[in-house]
Amino acid sequence: MAALFSRIKGMLFLLFLPCFSSAQPAPPLLRFSNFLDPSNMVYLRWNHDERELMTFELQVRTTGWVAFGFSPHGELPGSDIVIGGVFPNGSIYFSVS
Repeated sequence: MAALFSRIKGMLFLLFLPCFSSAQPAPPLLRFSNFLDPSNMVYLRWNHDERELMTFELQVRTTGWVAFGFSPHGELPGSDIVIGGVFPNGSIYFSVS
């Protein structure tokens, strides 16, 4: 399970970086999607390949920060978390823990 979370964190990092680059690469083919809230402000897209490698894209309407986590048991302790956002001066940050 830990190896799967490691691969997921790597893919999240790879998907997050193109959002901040000047060139717009073609978006990855993500076959599945769902809004995660009733206001349609949090949109998750994902896919998996034959090796069971999962790719995620999270789109959120916010002016602050976004966090996304994975847990084998549904609790915060021991989970893998990705946090990103924009500071008031426009600079961005991204953290994987």
